[in-house]
Amino acid sequence: MSVASGPGPADPQGTSRSTSATIQPNILRYLVMVADERGVDLRPLLSRVGLDETLMRSAALRVSYRQGSAVIRRALELTRDEHLGLKVGAAQHLTAWGLLGFALMADDTLRHAIETGVKYQNLSGAMTVWSTGQGEDGTFVLHADLPDPAIDPGVASFLIEEGFASVVTLSRLAVGPAFTPRAVEFSGPAPRQIDLYGALFGCPVRFGAPADRIVIDPAWARARMPGRDPVTYASTLETLDTQMASRHDQQDLLEVLEVSVAQSLPVIPSFGEQARRHATSERTLRRRLADCGTTYEALAEGVRRERVEQLLLRPELTLRDIARRAGFSDERALRRAVRRWHGTSPVQLRERMLRGMGWTD
Repeated sequence: MSVASGPGPADPQGTSRSTSATIQPNILRYLVMVADERGVDLRPLLSRVGLDETLMRSAALRVSYRQGSAVIRRALELTRDEHLGLKVGAAQHLTAWGLLGFALMADDTLRHAIETGVKYQNLSGAMTVWSTGQGEDGTFVLHADLPDPAIDPGVASFLIEEGFASVVTLSRLAVGPAFTPRAVEFSGPAPRQIDLYGALFGCPVRFGAPADRIVIDPAWARARMPGRDPVTYASTLETLDTQMASRHDQQDLLEVLEVSVAQSLPVIPSFGEQARRHATSERTLRRRLADCGTTYEALAEGVRRERVEQLLLRPELTLRDIARRAGFSDERALRRAVRRWHGTSPVQLRERMLRGMGWTD
């Protein structure tokens, strides 16, 4: 089985990759398009999380897992469409993946193209963690996992459905409209309307399964890609490897800074102090963060937001305790921040989080 890393779970030192801006916003771009078709304008929402229209048009833009999840959660509320993930996935094209999409089109077989996509998934804008394997009957199996087990259930369903719909849609664009998986399996419960799943996937769809996966017949897995070109494929992979190395460097920088902020709370180190800690100039550090698509202020706020959410899960702590530990001047400042992040009060957010984890009735 081959596995490529995605956004990780909570770091033992008090932060997680969910605050790092390392994800290409492909899903969000198509989400805006699909929401527009339903008369819902998500642009004001994007602006509130720091993603204005100019940034969204930038090929260099990266968003954090937390930013993406917040937009998806609100989009589900605004559209009231529990099948939004299916529609966003079905609207996509290989060109949305940029150079990686070009590499997939030049690959040899459908199976190898999917394995290439999994290998370079950190460059594709994926918000799930993909892996591949082989079934006992010789089938080719594509697995999807969520990087954060505590993710909002609605966002979780959206991400899995978006991922599966995009895989099937892009496979049909690559090898022909007749492509259908042998089976599609969701670990979540069956929705109210299941006819949409059969219509989209064209195969048996199972809910309440042990894992989220797509099962593909060997014959389809061996299907030749119409645009296969070994020379183009090899040269494109060289560029992708360079991008992956750069992405790892960016992730390392962001994670080191996040850990530094998390360990210093309730005090947030100044930008100048961070530059001194990393033996670099403020100008160089600011440029490196810009290359990552973020700022020190946004990174520090993301860490503080995560700390607040962790503290809210401890019922014995008062809002005053949480404000002090997260570096807020008082409870009012904490309330304003939580309202900005979640559109609700700290008390209501705490109740929702504890209820979601089964700690309250």
